[in-house]
Amino acid sequence: MSYESNPILDKLPKHLQQFIKPQDYSEYTAVNQAVWRYVMRKNVDYLSKVAHKSYLVGLNKTGISIDNIPNMYGMNRILQEIGWAAVAVDGFIPPSAFMEFQAYNVLVIASDIRQLEHIEYTPAPDIIHEGAGHAPIIANPEYAEYLRRFGEIGSKAISSAKDYELYEAVRHLSIIKEAHGTPQDLIAKAEKHIEDLQDNMGEPSEMALIRNLHWWTVEYGLIGTTENPKIYGAGLLSSIGESAWCMTDQVVKLPYSIEAAHTPFDITKPQPQLFVTPNFAYLSQVLEEFANTMALRKGGLSGIKKLIASKELGTIELSTGIQISGSFTNVIEFDSKPVYFQTTGKTALSYREKELVGHSTKHHTEGFGSPIGKLVGINLAIEDMSPRDLKAYNIFEEQTITLDFEGGIKIHGDIITGTRNLRGEIILITFENCTVSHEKTILFKPEFGLYHMAIGEHIASAFNGPADLSSFDLITHQVINTTIKPIKNEESSLLELYYQQIKEYREGINMTISRNKVFQEIKSNYPKDWLLSVELYELAKNSNDNDFAQEIILHLNSVKQNNPKVGHLIDDGLTLVNQSLVV
Repeated sequence: MSYESNPILDKLPKHLQQFIKPQDYSEYTAVNQAVWRYVMRKNVDYLSKVAHKSYLVGLNKTGISIDNIPNMYGMNRILQEIGWAAVAVDGFIPPSAFMEFQAYNVLVIASDIRQLEHIEYTPAPDIIHEGAGHAPIIANPEYAEYLRRFGEIGSKAISSAKDYELYEAVRHLSIIKEAHGTPQDLIAKAEKHIEDLQDNMGEPSEMALIRNLHWWTVEYGLIGTTENPKIYGAGLLSSIGESAWCMTDQVVKLPYSIEAAHTPFDITKPQPQLFVTPNFAYLSQVLEEFANTMALRKGGLSGIKKLIASKELGTIELSTGIQISGSFTNVIEFDSKPVYFQTTGKTALSYREKELVGHSTKHHTEGFGSPIGKLVGINLAIEDMSPRDLKAYNIFEEQTITLDFEGGIKIHGDIITGTRNLRGEIILITFENCTVSHEKTILFKPEFGLYHMAIGEHIASAFNGPADLSSFDLITHQVINTTIKPIKNEESSLLELYYQQIKEYREGINMTISRNKVFQEIKSNYPKDWLLSVELYELAKNSNDNDFAQEIILHLNSVKQNNPKVGHLIDDGLTLVNQSLVV
């Protein structure tokens, strides 16, 4: 195991563990630490006024330091006290996996950190967004339960093939946009590709709709009233620019409702509107309202059709509780109801998320098909028949029988045995010498072997993924470092050294360093760098070295003139220093 585990992480299934990568703390440079410190100081100063009260409380509870990038596995010792854990991953992971982590009370944290040139905002997930955005709010019990429940429901949402294509495109854009020196035409091309995909998604899948809910709550949510909202969304809590922008009248504030599920978002542009929930409990109310629209709870013909369209591994649960997991490829319908379903390839049968003995993917390698519904002319469904009823209709062992189902499905064969659920309902009947047909089409022949007929009057549920996680090999992801690291050279390495020296001076590790000498090197050799000069200004003011502080101010004014885009960043940094001195 390449990461430090704990009781919460020990419960993660292997298919989620495959996404975890170690957080190599030694890879963070002193420049990275300075970026973290600047963003956190700026955010805490501003967010103390506009964020939900849980934010500042949560920073303390989750062990997140303002001065240093958090060590995730140090965080875990504290997070355990509120029933959560954190793991490092490489950037974006598939949405269903992300949500399933949440269902296990595990916070997914991209361990990379944004570059200095993207200090205000990065489209790529980073430790500022995840650690400083998501982690503090989960200290609120009501919100933490919402996040867990969201993961539980969201991981069952059925995707479309286009969803994964969009995920890959967004991941690609986030990587190249954060990477140093990416040509603008490549970024524009990637943004155009995402725009084209979003314009041609067709009918939005359940995953697309629930991702909208996630975006407008977990990422960009506001709480309170539309006239006086507070911030709780991680995307806003972790962005210097957007947290201020969202509070202006230029961003429309709408009351949160299920309509948010049908409001798409564009990660490449500022959000024109945000949704305001009156309280955290209301988030769960809307989530349950949305869940009631999902195939997870509705089942039926529409549910299995969603699974067929997704072309992904999924599960249907029949009214008896028997669960069939596989790749669904066909459904025969009659009177707007499914009367027969078919999977292709490896299939497993389960009951209450536990695989039935003798019905693994090794036993059903070529697919599985079964009728659904009632027999012609008999109002009583097979599952509701008592042993006496079954005998009256000759549905018992060692009988050769013909079963005519509504919708034209006919089964003829010799009954070998039946399997019952815990309630005593028959859920599976096994035949030999069996022929299954729909009108003139043969669906199963005797030479195929034993025929297992799943019993169920209707499809009660349909959802993404297998019923029993151990039924399928879900280890398909390779943890590779796909994020593009800055290429180091002698010049950048020397700058990192200067940042390290000033960090050690501030922390009292090495007080022999000449701050003035470092400053002169920055002025001469790194005229575009501004953050280290802000840190030097802080040290000068703290030691009442006003002449040195004034010299730094003159230099920073020159930097602002040459690069006006960083002017407000410099001003904000200096203001923070001066405010702390007043306090």
